[in-house]
Amino acid sequence: MNPLFSGLQTTVFEEMSGLARRHDAVNLGQGFPDSNGPDDVRAKAAEAILHGSNQYAPMLGSPALRAAVADHYRRFQGLALDPDAQIVVTAGATEGLAASILALVAPGDEVVLFQPMFDVYLPLVLQAGGVPRFVSLKPPEWRITEADLEAVFNEKTRLVVFNSPQNPAAVVYGEDQLTLLADFCRRFDVVALCDEVWEQILFDGRRHISLATLPGMAERCVKIGSGGKIFSLTGWKVGWVCAPPALAAVIAKAHQFIAFAVNPATQAALAYGLGKDDAYFDALKAGYQRSRDRLSDGLRDAGYAVLPSQGTYFLNIDLAASGVALDDRSFCLRAVKEAGVAAIPVSAFYAEAPVTAIVRLCHAKKDATLDAGIEALAKAKRLFG
Repeated sequence: MNPLFSGLQTTVFEEMSGLARRHDAVNLGQGFPDSNGPDDVRAKAAEAILHGSNQYAPMLGSPALRAAVADHYRRFQGLALDPDAQIVVTAGATEGLAASILALVAPGDEVVLFQPMFDVYLPLVLQAGGVPRFVSLKPPEWRITEADLEAVFNEKTRLVVFNSPQNPAAVVYGEDQLTLLADFCRRFDVVALCDEVWEQILFDGRRHISLATLPGMAERCVKIGSGGKIFSLTGWKVGWVCAPPALAAVIAKAHQFIAFAVNPATQAALAYGLGKDDAYFDALKAGYQRSRDRLSDGLRDAGYAVLPSQGTYFLNIDLAASGVALDDRSFCLRAVKEAGVAAIPVSAFYAEAPVTAIVRLCHAKKDATLDAGIEALAKAKRLFG
């Protein structure tokens, strides 16, 4: 067996969701909405299944979806992408990350990772033979500093994996932080793998800035997007990689031996969806902002210290600041068993020296689910606080 994978634990998402099922608990842990996404987009997929091709799609993705991705990013982010040479459709953003890391990292290359980090990054870097170098971000602002980057960038650095809006921190990095990171990428000739799957889930009037739009970065940025996140259809597992032609060509070679091609019906539906008018995307943000506020307000009323949530499906609570003496993992294990609510310990998103007082909650739920979660977390506060 490959010791890397045989030694891995079951993901914290599967662990906590399994406990939620076993204890009939409210699941505010795993990040998926409890709705089914827009009716018209799903109808397009059904229509494509019944009347379109159900055979292998082109390896790079359907021409219609690649064109729609290029148009979408020109419209919303000012990016100029050649759909024929710079876009690869993948089996979800995770496969896009895997194909990119396996294509771009050679054994011995150093890779900068910001923790807390989405849990797939590190195993993929290690499988490629990369050497991880960690930057530890600290709540409540989770800011990147020049000293952080000076400590990890060097002549061996080949790739930096950068996630904004950031999961699990729920922070959206602004132009000052992006400029700092771009300066280091240019100085050390480093490629930036930008996980931007939450780019349409932003709150309080924020706008997403892609690192690729900064001076000198278009030729060294690999951008990952997700149809599942943009349309609240996480089970569809359709994503895409946008990259300069030379990088995209190598990533496509990795993709062809991982998934090869992606479901043609969902590609047809997402090609339609990406062209929806601004009202859809405005309503998407407003809806999730409302759910964020409902959960945040309820938790504050229950006595929790809630950290700012600028984007994503998530918000975090600070246990220590809430008067709860438990570490995050102990709190989550007891909360699901004794109070009936599942959450995620943010320490699970660290490879070393974790912050152990932060708990992540998913607000992308119906009001009834959020209200039940608030009630259960209020019970947990009474029991453990």
